Amino acid sequence: MATAGASVLLPGGALEVTILGLVAILLMAGGVWLFLNSRQTSAERERRRRLAVNRMGRMGDAMIADVREYVLYYTYEVRGVSYTTSQDASEFRHMLPPDTSLLIGPAGLKYSSSNPANSIVICEEWSGLRPTAPQFQESHLKENNRL
Repeated sequence: MATAGASVLLPGGALEVTILGLVAILLMAGGVWLFLNSRQTSAERERRRRLAVNRMGRMGDAMIADVREYVLYYTYEVRGVSYTTSQDASEFRHMLPPDTSLLIGPAGLKYSSSNPANSIVICEEWSGLRPTAPQFQESHLKENNRL
């Protein structure tokens, strides 16, 4: 047995061991780099969740009850179960009206059929927000200015 171990360290064998050691170190370094770079931020996880619900979700009706600082609070019902939840829409400010209180009222939503509590009313590729109706005061002021 002593001779079998000695044959590995022949003049050419030392070079092979060194190369195998370097390859092992490079593979470990690559694995650590992949692990550290594959971790998603919470914003990226939320974006992927919204897009998955948009692609695979079922449509339904929601009622937006309140809007505070670009957070939409809404309720909906699926198979007799009522859900009350919220969605942060601050990433979609460009898609929202300046007066967010105009969003209060009916809206469309998409929800996961396997987990109905997983829902959205707006995402990067879709919006269930209904067009806002002009306010009575604004239209009334325009009519008075014409007279």
